[in-house]
Amino acid sequence: MPVEKRSQDNSNGSLPYLFSPVADNASKPSPLVLFLHGARDRGNDLDVLLKWGLPRFVDISSPLPYVFAAPQLPEGQTWVERDSDVIALLDDLIAGHPIDPYRVILSGFSLGTAGAWHIAASNPGRFAGLVAVSGRVPKTLDETQLTALKEIPIQIFQGGKDEKLPIEDTESIVATLRGLGGKVDFTVLPDGDHFIADEVYSDPKLQQWLVSQNRRNTALVV
Repeated sequence: MPVEKRSQDNSNGSLPYLFSPVADNASKPSPLVLFLHGARDRGNDLDVLLKWGLPRFVDISSPLPYVFAAPQLPEGQTWVERDSDVIALLDDLIAGHPIDPYRVILSGFSLGTAGAWHIAASNPGRFAGLVAVSGRVPKTLDETQLTALKEIPIQIFQGGKDEKLPIEDTESIVATLRGLGGKVDFTVLPDGDHFIADEVYSDPKLQQWLVSQNRRNTALVV
């Protein structure tokens, strides 16, 4: 089933988005992977998102064992500015589809990674996992927000030849998060540049990780 192009009809502040359900024979609520794109994919054409990365992988691989959604920003905007609209979309998806709210994964690429860090830190109880690809943590996040991320398993991916993002900066935030008690896996693709999304999201190990995270497990431990 190809990815569908949709628009929210609940508010003037809504964002258009790509959507892909799970197989029709799913017997119980499914995980959701919510993806935030990078700067060059902003605009008013959802087809742009389907050219590469996670949206393309979902489009050529569906049905997958998770529900997938990817909103699109207008030109000139950032995910930090539209964080409330991302959460509104998440609420709409959970209300309208058989989605397990304890198994929501938030992922971002580049500009989308900055948004994912911000949104997850501001709403830590909403996400079972965070996947950050080729992006930096916003400097506006304070230690309280970073500490809130310790309850969320995090996967970070970066190309070893990424000229847009010093690897030392990523290593520093990984050390900070681990020092706060966070569970962080950091993967460097030695020959990768900034645009590693195709390789990252098609990895079977990451695809399995997306559906294996469950916030109920954390709640049971606590």
